[in-house]
Amino acid sequence: MRRVERRTAEIADDIFRAYDIRGIVGETLTEDVFYDLGLALGSELRHMGGKQMVIARDGRLSGPLFSESLCAGLLDTGIDVLDIGAVPTPVLYFAANNTADKSGLMITGSHNPSNYNGLKMVIKGETLSNERIQAIKQRLQDDHLLTGKGEYNIAEVATRYIQTITNQTLLDRPLSVVVDAGNGIAGGIGTDLLEELGCQVEALYCDVDGTFPNHHPDPTDPKNLEDLIAKVIELEADIGIAFDGDGDRLGVVTNTGKIIWPDRQMMLFAREILKKHPKGLILYDVKCSKRLDDVIREAGGEPLMWKTGHSFIKAKLKETNALLGGEMSGHIFFNDNWFGFDDGLYSAARLLSYISRDPQKRTVDEIFADYPDSINTPELKIYLDENKKFSFMQKFIEKASFPQATLNTIDGLRVDFPYGWGLVRPSNTTPCLVLRFEADTTAYLEDIKNAFKTQLLALDPSLEVSF
Repeated sequence: MRRVERRTAEIADDIFRAYDIRGIVGETLTEDVFYDLGLALGSELRHMGGKQMVIARDGRLSGPLFSESLCAGLLDTGIDVLDIGAVPTPVLYFAANNTADKSGLMITGSHNPSNYNGLKMVIKGETLSNERIQAIKQRLQDDHLLTGKGEYNIAEVATRYIQTITNQTLLDRPLSVVVDAGNGIAGGIGTDLLEELGCQVEALYCDVDGTFPNHHPDPTDPKNLEDLIAKVIELEADIGIAFDGDGDRLGVVTNTGKIIWPDRQMMLFAREILKKHPKGLILYDVKCSKRLDDVIREAGGEPLMWKTGHSFIKAKLKETNALLGGEMSGHIFFNDNWFGFDDGLYSAARLLSYISRDPQKRTVDEIFADYPDSINTPELKIYLDENKKFSFMQKFIEKASFPQATLNTIDGLRVDFPYGWGLVRPSNTTPCLVLRFEADTTAYLEDIKNAFKTQLLALDPSLEVSF
């Protein structure tokens, strides 16, 4: 491991996000920056009494050099590094969870474009967010860094990860599955896992390519599911599964190509879990359907709405000991028979297990017909400068007027009407506002969208609002 020159003065403040570190390769993220981050994170772990850090990376082209620099920084603080190579984020979480210090760093740009990269961070079992991430920045600024000489080791963990899932996940009948990994890191391990479960797997864009030549690795955008839908219909497959760039999110399409958004996936997961754990707590984020709340209550569970963000959901899951958590973005967190971290691969395995055990052997379309749907939009985005989105959101909350509605400001602004709801919140990963709308009828949906659109444009007429 080579040491790179330290240049902390050049680290941009805006890479330190609400629940990860994220920036543009060659601009705000360089090898020097990753070395400095290694120094800060290694010092933080040592300060907390830890000694070993697990590291991994996704399939982005910048990953190998950034990994080398991060390792060098960690080793120079006296931290021992266990490098598990290029694997999905949930494999990193799994590996860290099975070490004494429960600490790991994942070099990943998640679902962002190929010129992005970043870090997801777990120290002593806690996924860093907000103040903890700002404390890492402050440690660098204060030059509060320890020195030492750590040991570097390599380990292969993916095989044990797959075996752990297959040992507890049974399929009652084989299913034909099309898997689209968007050329992200989950392609190989994802198909291996499903084949081990006994599925007949058709791989679509499962070779790892950090340029993402076929489509963006983000299953929340319907455009990125078009090829998966076409292949499922062509092959008459039972189901289509999509993973994001680092494998911690799940996308699902039915046998006829209908998209099952994560809040409806959560309905099935919640109902199945509550059969064994009545009165259990189920978390979901502010972007999820009101119908999910209804399904949880009808199944005898206790629903709790929380902030969007994998770190926030994991922290709340740990605090409340909830059985299940989920986000509209596709992060699903099982805390009954799994470890409580977001895992698209494990979530896919659980979903396929439930489908295979359907006593009437119904199609995926027929199974999800049992779960209420509504008229809604996918995630909509209004692009806004990184340095303006949070201040704009605060002004919108202060000035917005929605008579006869309930306002929730836990994360952005969610406005619940008797006939539907709307949400606008600043993204913590990309320079945009994220919106979503749901209503009982198309007319009500348009009314809610127009109410938001009018007030957004009143605050800033230059916004490009496409809904």
